[in-house]
Amino acid sequence: MLHHKDKAAYHRQFGHDDFQFGFEIALGSAYRGCADAGEVLVTAERIHDGDADAWVREWCATADPLWDAAREASDAGRRVSALAYARRAATYYATALYTIDQSSEHDRKLEIWRRQREVWERIVDLSDGERIAIPYEDTTLPAFFFRAPGAAPGEARPLVVVNNGSDGATSQMWLQGGAAASERGYHWMTFDGPGQQAALFEQGLHFRPDWEAVLTPVVDAMTARADVDGDRMAVIGISQAGYWVPRALAFEHRFAAAVADPGVVDVSASWIEPLPGTLRKELEEGKQAQFDRNMHLGERFSKSTGALLTFRGEPYGVEGDSRFELYQTVMAYKLGDEVAQIQTPLLVTEPEDEQFWPGQSQVLYDRLTGPKELVRFTAAEGASRHCEPMGAALRDARIFDWLDGHLAPA
Repeated sequence: MLHHKDKAAYHRQFGHDDFQFGFEIALGSAYRGCADAGEVLVTAERIHDGDADAWVREWCATADPLWDAAREASDAGRRVSALAYARRAATYYATALYTIDQSSEHDRKLEIWRRQREVWERIVDLSDGERIAIPYEDTTLPAFFFRAPGAAPGEARPLVVVNNGSDGATSQMWLQGGAAASERGYHWMTFDGPGQQAALFEQGLHFRPDWEAVLTPVVDAMTARADVDGDRMAVIGISQAGYWVPRALAFEHRFAAAVADPGVVDVSASWIEPLPGTLRKELEEGKQAQFDRNMHLGERFSKSTGALLTFRGEPYGVEGDSRFELYQTVMAYKLGDEVAQIQTPLLVTEPEDEQFWPGQSQVLYDRLTGPKELVRFTAAEGASRHCEPMGAALRDARIFDWLDGHLAPA
C-alpha cells in the first residue's frame, strides 16, 4: 500500500504491485497526452488482478484501434490527431510489455515490441524529429533529436539528453523530460544505449556498468552539431540511469547540469535484498552450485519469480541459466570511489515509497563532493514511488526549474 502517516495516499486499482505500478505509469502518462485517463481506467477494469495474460491482451486491445486511427489520420494529413492517437497507442503497447514475461504470451514479446517501435517511429515523423546514428565501438546506437519549437534550422540552443533506464520504451522519454525541455525552448534528444530497446532487441547489445563508454559518444555527437550549445547541455537519468548517469559523470565533464531520478549507488540491492538470508549467504560466499540449485527450486514453485528474473536479466546478456552468474554480473553495477570525481552540478530526486532502491538517493547525495541538490517527492503530494509516475507535473516543474538555472542564458 501507499501510505502517508499510516493513511493510504489513494485507493489501489491492483493488489499485485507490478500491475499497480504499471497502471500508475499509464495513468500518469495522461499529463503529457501519452494516455487518456478514461482509456486507462476502463482497460484496467477489464483485467483481473494478477492475470498476466489478461494484462497483455487488454492493453493491446486498447492500443490496436488507436494505432489504426493514428495511421488513418496521418495518411489523411491530420497531424495533430495522428500524433495524439500514436502517443497513446505507444504507451499502451509499452504497458502490455511490462508483464509479458509473466504471461503465456511471452513468445510474442518481440512482435509486440516491434509494433510499439513502429508507433514510435511514426511519432518521430509526426514530430519532425531527426534520426541519428551515434558511433559506438564497431556499430552505432539509434538516437532521436528534436528541435525546440520555433528554433531556426542551425540555431544553437541548450540541449537536454534524456537517458532511459532498464526497460522503459523510447516513446516514454517524451514524458520523462522531452516535453518539458521542448516547451522551455530547449532542444532534446534520447537514444537507445546497449541493453535498451532497439539496441537490445534488434542489435543484441547488452548493458554495461561503465556508462561513460556510452554517454561520451553521445556528447561527442551532440557537441559536433552547430545547432547545439555545447556549453549548455544537461542529462536526465531515468530509473536505472540514476546509476548510469552519475557513473558517466565521474569521467564525462562536459554537461552543465545533470539529474538522477532517483539516485542509485548499487543496482544489485534491488535484486539481493528480497532474497532469503540463506541465499544471500550463498551468494556472498560464492557457493554457485547451491545458489543455482535453490534458486531454480524456488522458481519451480513460483513461476512469477522466474519470469521476473527473465525480464530483468535479459538486458545483461548472461548466457546459460545460472542465476549465480546473473547476480554476480548485476553486482558490478555499483558506484565506488569514482563518485568523488563528479563535479557536474547534480540534482538527485528522492521519492517517498521508492520501491526499488529505497534510501539510495540520500546515500548518493551524501557522497557527492561537487554542487548538488536533493529534491523530495511525497505521497501527500501524489508524487511518491519510483520516478514519480503519478506526479509528472510536479516532477517536471521541480526538475526543470532547477535545470533552468544552469541552462538558461545569463
